Amino acid sequence: MRPDAPCRGARRRAPWLAAVAVALVLPEAGCQREPTRTVVLSGDGTASAPAAVVRPPEPGGPQAEAPSGPAPAAAPGPGDGAGLLAARELVVPVEGVPPSALTDMFDETRGGRRHEAIDILAPRGAKVFAVDDGQVAKLFTSKPGGLTVYQFDPDGRLAYYYAHLDRYADGLREGMVLRRGDLVGHVGTSGNAGNTPHLHFAVFRLGPQRRWWEGDPVNPYPALRRARAAG
Repeated sequence: MRPDAPCRGARRRAPWLAAVAVALVLPEAGCQREPTRTVVLSGDGTASAPAAVVRPPEPGGPQAEAPSGPAPAAAPGPGDGAGLLAARELVVPVEGVPPSALTDMFDETRGGRRHEAIDILAPRGAKVFAVDDGQVAKLFTSKPGGLTVYQFDPDGRLAYYYAHLDRYADGLREGMVLRRGDLVGHVGTSGNAGNTPHLHFAVFRLGPQRRWWEGDPVNPYPALRRARAAG
């Protein structure tokens, strides 16, 4: 922000009139904070040259964490995750499952929370395929998801999440570029899947930071219903 220009032609005051400095801190807007302004008041309350004092970055704030990897593409606008997904040519990510066998579970409640994913039932060990082209962003093991894979689409705007895997495909590694239909892993019950083998598959729209753990959920069901069966 450009500092305010100094006032011109300010009236002179007696030397004994002390200037009083009043700091006005503007409210935060979004993730950015306006600079602190210092307004100098003369003895009769008239303002003279305001100055801008810029704060240093706060430790641990968003600016302290820089995204790794190549510079991200321009972030998509609000609410267009479904449109981005609809434009992708996908395959159903589980071996032997036709699109007609899928069920929309996105808005169902699981453990007091919205599911925001689709569960694709299949025998233990069934092959799990990459739903789209794109890079493996993260291989991660968590208590709820078990053995998981996060894959970004080629533009780095969507993330595909594969969970409850029994095992990874041989040679799968972070940074690896997958092609649609490549083997990702095998269906299992890791994490909190219970005793029913299935793939928990979710999609979310990435933000400008392209954090693999963060994004806006997108219902994968409509796009997968138009997808082709793998294999």
